[in-house]
Amino acid sequence: MVEDVPEFELADAEELIGWIERVAAVHEHRIVQLTYIFCSDDYLHQLNVEYLDHDTLTDVITFDNSDDADILEGDIFISVERVRDNAHDLGVSFRDELHRVMIHGVLHLLGYHDKDLLSQTAMRKKEDDCLSLRTF
Repeated sequence: MVEDVPEFELADAEELIGWIERVAAVHEHRIVQLTYIFCSDDYLHQLNVEYLDHDTLTDVITFDNSDDADILEGDIFISVERVRDNAHDLGVSFRDELHRVMIHGVLHLLGYHDKDLLSQTAMRKKEDDCLSLRTF
């Protein structure tokens, strides 16, 4: 879904679905429903304030809707603006940064966290592992 960023279009949707399904399978999870909502900084900032009580910009917010430990069901909100800015700042392509953020949301649903430096390092390693599973 695209929310308030009409210029955004997701490329390689079928390949992305296959990749995310492979990541879930590697982690012995089954996807019931994942909804990606691509939005603006303002839209995501409002969610961050309203639901998480964080008055900061972020690139991704994940809401876990599953009732079962081995299934993935959730909503992953991604700020296209933040991804674009981060890609520029990191010197990587928008596509690669978008994929990193998309899988970051999935990793949260799989139980990975990134609240401290140690868990952030582990999350980055898992992101890299997942990105290496792309075949497109």
